[in-house]
Amino acid sequence: MSVSPWYRHRWPWFILGLLGGSVTLSLSLVVIAVNNPVNLVSDNYYEAGKGINRSLERELLARRLNLQARLHLDELTGEVELRLSGDSLPPQVDLNLLSPTQPARDRRLVLNRSLGDTGRYVGQLDDRLAGRRFVEVLGQDAQGTWRLFEEEMIEPGQALILGDEPLQAAP
Repeated sequence: MSVSPWYRHRWPWFILGLLGGSVTLSLSLVVIAVNNPVNLVSDNYYEAGKGINRSLERELLARRLNLQARLHLDELTGEVELRLSGDSLPPQVDLNLLSPTQPARDRRLVLNRSLGDTGRYVGQLDDRLAGRRFVEVLGQDAQGTWRLFEEEMIEPGQALILGDEPLQAAP
């Protein structure tokens, strides 16, 4: 009776294949995790907490000034048009379109007031945007910096309304 060597049987190769596949998959997942770190955790949580209070003050100022904005992103030309109404019309505003999970997809623009129309601000985007974003409009007033901020789903051709919540009386 002749016994064939181990490498002529299929079961050792099957077991070695499973082990080799799991090692390869594990190493590739480690490489992906190292190359794409998660940026959701703030190292300086105390400063982030103080920033939340400043942010709330800016949003309350925008409510006191009765600010409302209508934002339209032109998909073909990349033009960004913001129509601002309320008691503050600064010469320029900052528009931040922030991705909740991918900082590389954030877009920051300075929108300048149109000469003919005092409530119209325009700017230019280099690329098309779609998907969920935090939309932030910042402006300067004699009373300080105000902020309109909302989470929106950006879809081509759809206008976004910011600051449409009614002003509530302070306690």
